[in-house]
Amino acid sequence: MTTALLLGAGTGLGLWLVARGLFPPRPSLAEALAQLRRLPEAAPLLAPGGDGGGMAARVGRPLAELAERAGAGWLVPGGVRRDLAILERTPERHLAEKLTAALAGLLVVPATSALVVLDGGRLPLALPLWGALVLGAAGFVVPDLGIHADAAARRRDFRHALSSFLDLVVVALAGGGGVESALGDAAGVGSGWPFAYLRRALDQARLARQAPWAALGRLGAELRVGELSELAASLTLAGTEGAKVRSSLAAKATSLRAHQLAEAETADQAASEKMSLPVVMLFAGFLFFIGYPALERVVTSI
Repeated sequence: MTTALLLGAGTGLGLWLVARGLFPPRPSLAEALAQLRRLPEAAPLLAPGGDGGGMAARVGRPLAELAERAGAGWLVPGGVRRDLAILERTPERHLAEKLTAALAGLLVVPATSALVVLDGGRLPLALPLWGALVLGAAGFVVPDLGIHADAAARRRDFRHALSSFLDLVVVALAGGGGVESALGDAAGVGSGWPFAYLRRALDQARLARQAPWAALGRLGAELRVGELSELAASLTLAGTEGAKVRSSLAAKATSLRAHQLAEAETADQAASEKMSLPVVMLFAGFLFFIGYPALERVVTSI
């Protein structure tokens, strides 16, 4: 009974997705008018790359396109989309990889069960069914976990570069330059993708005739790096109220380096704790190989 219900639910869901893809819903009149009156938003600073991805993305791209046309964009949540923007990947590529992993998980257990049956074995129908569902769900969820870990590492790299950027800004301010010129000079000196994002934000602010700290604050919001948003708030005070920010920026750079040093020490301690388990296992194996002959002699002599 349970198997029939699951098969019926899966068939119904598939038919609904096909129908939504072939006949997408039309927006209402209110939505269309609101779209016409909507003011253009600033272009996002985090532009995903246009690479097609690997074999998994190419295999799952037709399924991802069908899901997008069916209005199943919610399969990639907003938090994952923000992390994908930091990694310069498109949601379509990630959805294709998720669907490929889920499809592989669904097919592994039935294929293995078919080989067992062809070899003469017997398996209950519920075992491959539940195994396929579990592996399919795991294949769909696991790529999101990897995206979160990669995005966290990329934010950590950006914080490292931000402390250097603050030092360069302080040096430029000490040389008598203004806030805007100091930001531009500091961003132009550095290399790497964090400084490329900073230069992109400052260039976009200059072309749009906006304050550079506003663009930096927007970049901090898109990256979800609170330190950059705090920097933008400090620069806003300097630009609008003439506050002296050189000392505060120097203190912020020092606190960033101290925080990064604390994170590095914590990571080293965690790595040391992880290494203790293999050492204990090696020592236990060594004791086993030493004591086994004596134990075997005692057992055989009884």
